[in-house]
This record gives sequence, structure tokens and C-alpha cells, in this order.
Amino acid sequence: MNNLEGKHRTMRGFKIAYGKLGEKIWAAWQRVLQLEKRRAAVPRRVPVREATDQPIVKLAPERKHLTNLSKVVAYQAESDLLRMVTPHYRRADNEGRTLIQTALASAANLRVTKRELHVTLAPQSSPHRSHAIAALCEELNQSRTVLGVHGHRQLRRRSRGQRGNGIRTTRSYHSSDSYDTYGNP
Repeated sequence: MNNLEGKHRTMRGFKIAYGKLGEKIWAAWQRVLQLEKRRAAVPRRVPVREATDQPIVKLAPERKHLTNLSKVVAYQAESDLLRMVTPHYRRADNEGRTLIQTALASAANLRVTKRELHVTLAPQSSPHRSHAIAALCEELNQSRTVLGVHGHRQLRRRSRGQRGNGIRTTRSYHSSDSYDTYGNP
């Protein structure tokens, strides 16, 4: 007698060979369904008083307003910088805010003189990001940005850093002074 199942692979042979694995998969699937039912029974929101026995700390209204005000001012400044960097950065619609936040949070070298504050930012994660931030600094150089109440003029420019393309920012403390290409009086 000739057994055809020995010559050809069949579903029946597969089920016999992998039956134990199928049982484990079925048991795991049943466990997932059981856990989903338990999760559905948990309320979406729970009042804080029910979740903890400790006293609830709530900010005073003045502190909350001050915190919210600083967030709004930071967002507005970030939005202004985003508008300025948009022509220089192709991905500004998707990654513009991230670029600005990363540049503001990146490592920097500060050098203070009697008349200036020099800020050299570390290169960004890719050359096109560094070029966009450098273009933003150059555009800020072109604008006659005033710092503080004393009318200090702000200059920003790109320069070569120690390890490649650093981005240098210079803040001048006297708007009437003239500066050469390197920001020197």
C-alpha cells in the first residue's frame, strides 16, 4: 500500500507537527482577549482625590498665570524664529519647530567681553540643519534687533567652530559702534 501523505505535505500533517505550538498561540490569544475585557472595565478618568491619599498640590493663581505667560512668550519667540528660518529650511513645515528647539537647547560656547557676548553654537545633527541655523543668524544680523532697555544691538553670524561648522552669535552692547566682518570693533 502506498501512503500519499508521506510524499506530499498536507494541512493535516502540518497541524500534527505544529499542534502544540498552535495550542500555545490559542491560549495566548485567549489571554489577550481576557486582558482587553479587564482594561475596558477600568474607568477612563479617575479624580485625583481617589487616586492618592497625599494632599493635592495646586499652584497659586498668580504662579499659574506667570507660568502660562512665560510659555506663551516662549511660543511666540519660537514662532517668530520659525517664520524667519522657513525660507532657508525645506522641511520647516514638518520639522521647523524641532529645529529651533534643538538649536536653542544645543551646546554653546559663551565668551563675554566688555562690549559683546559671543555665543558659538555647536554644529547641528546634519549640515543642512547647521546651514539653516546659520542663515537664521545671518538674517538676525540684517535686522536691527534691539536687546533690552539700553538699546543694545544684536549681531549674529556663522563662523568656523573648533570641530567644523559652528554657529556664532555676537551681541553688541553699543548700537553706534561699527564692526568689521568678524564682529570686532
